[in-house]
Amino acid sequence: MRHWDGHGYGHGHQVGGWGLGLMVILGLLVLAVLVLAVVALVRHLARTPRPVPPGAWGAGGTAAVPPGRAASPTPEQLLAERFARGEIDAEEYRHRLETLRAANGAGAGPGSGGSG
Repeated sequence: MRHWDGHGYGHGHQVGGWGLGLMVILGLLVLAVLVLAVVALVRHLARTPRPVPPGAWGAGGTAAVPPGRAASPTPEQLLAERFARGEIDAEEYRHRLETLRAANGAGAGPGSGGSG
């Protein structure tokens, strides 16, 4: 029984002492790296913006805003902000507002108001 007394082929494959401890530590490290990779992947996929499905468009032609995200301002709101900051004067504001409303089919004209 040469192979069972520790002097045969099995003698070099024994793991003990430091070898066993290092194997356990290495196994735990590999497991921790895998868990962290899965967590990072899930968090990344949760943050990635997804395209808006075709049925999600509202009556005004705007998509539903996901929770936690602000809706983008409309062109009229951007124009009003520029006017409020003093980047454009009242005459230019009214002219651009009428142009925007005419392009959107909202009926531009002197009676449509411009100081909204």
